[in-house]
Parts: sequence; structure tokens; C-alpha cells
Amino acid sequence: KLFFTDYGNAAKVERCDMDGMNRTWIVDSKIEQPTALALDLVNKYVYWVDIYLESVEVVDYQGRKRHTIIKGRQIRHLCGLAVFENYLYTVNSDNLSILRINRYNGTDVQSLARLDNAKEIRVYQKRTQTTVRSHACEVDPYGMPGGCSHICLLSSNYKARTCRCRTGFILGSDGRSCK
Repeated sequence: KLFFTDYGNAAKVERCDMDGMNRTWIVDSKIEQPTALALDLVNKYVYWVDIYLESVEVVDYQGRKRHTIIKGRQIRHLCGLAVFENYLYTVNSDNLSILRINRYNGTDVQSLARLDNAKEIRVYQKRTQTTVRSHACEVDPYGMPGGCSHICLLSSNYKARTCRCRTGFILGSDGRSCK
């Protein structure tokens, strides 16, 4: 799945398949300017920062179990968000500090370091990297990913795929080749 935020005409947090199909709103009320998003891949939760409402909130992948982690002026300048174990990590763009926030109750907010020009933060940890299994976009004997001549996108599950073409090309009637 692909998760993303939008604060155009109607602010929301959404998810879709990697090929863009099955687009679903998971948060579409009491939200104004969602600017940063992080996933808890193990427990299947979505966290986001709303800089207008000055809050960090969370829902499960279906948009249920919503609650506010932390609210207040200290959220106004947050950009970037990452989850690791019991904490959220974020960047305060006002003073360029890396903050750590307890993700269960919003307490224990600590400034860990200062980094010039930091705008984003990521945590890489072996436990959150799922084991890669055989999937529909694996390279075929002819060197084509998923049998697609240009781009292979996983669809609703790891066994399904959609072929797409680079700009200037159109997908042939076979659903695999680009012309």
C-alpha cells in the first residue's frame, strides 16, 4: 500500500495500491494541513502532523482508533516524522532540532540534536524491513520486470501487477508492451 496526505480542497490522509488503484480516504474529518506522515509497519498505524491544528494524531490502516498524541504550539514547526519503538522522531524547522516524543501519551518530548537545514527524518531498522518474497514484478527471463516493457507496479497484493509506460508512450493492447 501507498499512504499519503493531501490538503488541497479537502484535507485528508489516504491510501491506495502501489499502482494507484483502490484509493481510499482513511481520515477526512477534523483535519486541515497534514504535512508529515509515518507508518508503524509492525502494528499497522498511520501517524501524521497537522500544522494548522497543531497536533500529531494516529489511526489504524482502516482509519479507526483515531486519537491525538500531542497538541499545542510546539507542533507548529514540525516537518518530517518517523516511528521507532516507543517514540516518534521529528524535525522542528524553527530551531532545526530533532525531537523525540513518546508516541503513546505525547509526554517525554526531548530535543536530541541540532542539524542545519534538516527537513525530513527516517529511521531504518531491520525489524521493520519485511522479508522480500516472490512477487509479480520480478524480472522475467528477458530482463523485463513482471513482463512489462517499461514499469511494473504491484497491485492489490504481491501476486498482482499493473504495467505502465514512461512519458510519451502508450500501453499496448497486450497490457505489457509500450509503444
